[in-house]
Amino acid sequence: MSSKKVDDFLSGLIHPLKEEMQTIRKIIMEVDTAITEEVKWGGPSFNYKGDIATFSPRVKDQAVLVFHQGEMLSARTVLEPAPKGKAYAKFSSMAEIEAKSEDLRAVIKEWIQFMDEK
Repeated sequence: MSSKKVDDFLSGLIHPLKEEMQTIRKIIMEVDTAITEEVKWGGPSFNYKGDIATFSPRVKDQAVLVFHQGEMLSARTVLEPAPKGKAYAKFSSMAEIEAKSEDLRAVIKEWIQFMDEK
């Protein structure tokens, strides 16, 4: 369910890839109606029975999602390994979002399945 807090955060955000971030947000939120969002750790954050990922708006040349427990997700073209068990999904353009959207959806679905099996 989308959040007014995230709407307000994004409307006030000055970022060269703000439109891309909004598209990524829409993709994630459409995967499952039980996904929630809030502003946490300095950016929009997505949750399903635990923290899935958070945007890092400090990075200006890409729209970056930090997957907090990315190491437990299958290696997919959309994820890059990061320190402390995290993974990054980085997008530089709408074309890249379109090209990686199915992988992004698959990663979110995998997280949901993992949390449902816990």
